[in-house]
Amino acid sequence: MSGLNTTVADRLQAAGTANALELRGVSKYFGALAAISDVTLTVKPGERRAVLGSNGAGKTTLFNCITGDFLPTAGTIRLFGEDVTQFPAYERIRRGLRRTYQISLLFNELSVIDNIYLACRGVSRARFSMLRPRVNDALLNSAIDLATVVHLLEFKDTLVANLSYGQQRQLEIALALAGAPRFVLFDEPAAGLSPSERAELIDILNNLPSHIGYIIIEHDMDVALRVSESVSMMHNGLIFKEGSPLEIESDPEVQELYLGGAHE
Repeated sequence: MSGLNTTVADRLQAAGTANALELRGVSKYFGALAAISDVTLTVKPGERRAVLGSNGAGKTTLFNCITGDFLPTAGTIRLFGEDVTQFPAYERIRRGLRRTYQISLLFNELSVIDNIYLACRGVSRARFSMLRPRVNDALLNSAIDLATVVHLLEFKDTLVANLSYGQQRQLEIALALAGAPRFVLFDEPAAGLSPSERAELIDILNNLPSHIGYIIIEHDMDVALRVSESVSMMHNGLIFKEGSPLEIESDPEVQELYLGGAHE
């Protein structure tokens, strides 16, 4: 059974043997403009994949179709074996999909731990409760654990407005990890980061729990190739090359199109 009436048992059975994400012939048109065209992509459970390409290649549109922000014009999208092609974004979130955005979406006047706690609360069954958390509140403990994962525990009581830009990006990763997701989409998390902040980001992503798979779209090739085990290259809305980070980095066509020659 597929669609919104799929039972929990059906979903669990499908998820047990399925790929984390499958796209088959996915296209998105805006009028006569094909933002992405006939994209076919398979990501295994726990796999970390980079999707790279120049501006206008279709990377963000691809993400928006996967998350449900855009419904595709054609093709199918399966998440852990379940057809979610026509599902709204909140139904995909309920099934373990998360994402970050290029533009920060944080509560600047709240502390780090309050931001993370609200994210945990928002995907929990207690999201409508008006009770304040107790000291031993399970969601508060989860928020502390996530602050540790993204290297922000010592800043947990700091207002977000007082964090550095890089720390705010780390916080966004924590929010995406709220509620034990099974798959995460990272939308250019290294954009605007200093070299030391990029190194911190690489360390965080490489040390995420192994069961959490993700796709990262990123302009910074050095970051993308160090946090992924497979790479898909996009050009003009199409996936034209796939391979390991080493294969992509050394591919002459990739170097010519995206790097302007050899990549040092």
